[in-house]
Amino acid sequence: MSVTEGSVLVGNKNVMNYVLAAVIQFNQGAKKVLVKARGRAISRAVDVAEIVRSRFLKGEVDVSSIKIGSETVGEGDKKRTISTIEILLEKKQ
Repeated sequence: MSVTEGSVLVGNKNVMNYVLAAVIQFNQGAKKVLVKARGRAISRAVDVAEIVRSRFLKGEVDVSSIKIGSETVGEGDKKRTISTIEILLEKKQ
């Protein structure tokens, strides 16, 4: 990651923790912040992106891309496929 780009990995914590992490990165000079999540945390990642975009940095940040996919986790009989999402928030010029 360069100085102009940061990332937030969304897990099981409160949504506002991740919102704060993204806003802090933008305030420290990041031009882009990538919000990543997988599995059940995907809806939380969407909430984070929307709260940052519409409430905290209204008019300053846009969603520039959204990537969805899946990855295989586990070994042997425990293998399963988990959905993933990456939401790129970019500061307007």
